[in-house]
Amino acid sequence: MHVPVIDVAPLVQESGSCQEVAEQIGAACREHGFFYISGHGIDPALISRLDQLSRQFFALDDAAKLRLRMELGGRAWRGYFSAGNELTSNIPDWKEGLYLGSELGADDARVAAGTPLHGANLFPDLPGFRETILQYLDALTALGHRLMEGVALSLNLPRDYFVTRYLADPLVLFRIFNYPSRPAPEGLGVQWGVGEHTDYGFLTILFQDDVGGLQVKSREGWIEAPPLAGTFVCNIGDMLDRVTGGLYKSTPHRVRLNTSGRDRLSFPFFFDPGFDAAVYPIEDLPEAADDSAARWDSANVHAFSGTYGEYLLGKIGKVFPDLKKAVEP
Repeated sequence: MHVPVIDVAPLVQESGSCQEVAEQIGAACREHGFFYISGHGIDPALISRLDQLSRQFFALDDAAKLRLRMELGGRAWRGYFSAGNELTSNIPDWKEGLYLGSELGADDARVAAGTPLHGANLFPDLPGFRETILQYLDALTALGHRLMEGVALSLNLPRDYFVTRYLADPLVLFRIFNYPSRPAPEGLGVQWGVGEHTDYGFLTILFQDDVGGLQVKSREGWIEAPPLAGTFVCNIGDMLDRVTGGLYKSTPHRVRLNTSGRDRLSFPFFFDPGFDAAVYPIEDLPEAADDSAARWDSANVHAFSGTYGEYLLGKIGKVFPDLKKAVEP
């Protein structure tokens, strides 16, 4: 009934018993699909700067924030959205946020080709914001590689299994979410900070402030995943479920409405297969069963055929229906 905490220092430092850590990761992926990590090596000062700058941004008036609205991000799918404008299962979530990702210029081949979800970020005009975001993305990308090496070892695969097939050029997406303490307007139909869902790719690495609100669906029912000082929360996504044939299951989760009296910040970092990568089951694992009847969205991730980009575009178009045309081929 509790999400486990794993000290991943041996993986991060590439010393000590990496296999022991990998076995803990494997057990967590089979049992929960979620685990906390300590010993991750991310500088607390970097996290503190990110927190402070994010609070400064969300404290701006609506007009200032909307100068970075997602409509201006185009195919890169970057920018700001107001509370109530993101949907889960067609119901508005009560959060506002800033969509970010790998910073790519117009001369990047993927940007020049018009590849969706690739491009430049829309950064607030706050001193240090851009630099802090880029430092954080670099640090979390390095951590993501180490954790996926642990996942590979947990499956008795070569340590570089995922990087050679899917993560040489990972799709890195990052969100800064603010869950307002003020109640949602009547008539909006809001029920949750974020409604029940699974993530789409391989691995999510989440930092959350001390307010809390994250809930994970276990076999016994919904359980809390409260903030633990010095840790990140990790969870696996649909594509890791797919490649493992359902051995590691992407787990539904949600966020309660924020009634704490203080705004809540969370920072989900998505470390996913390359956009053009075709994602296949790992050889020699048992064939996946159709578990769509038990899934929150009644979908069968094991029946999907195509690239990760195609899978992702099919999902995000439901999150912001009005922006869907910006990323359509």
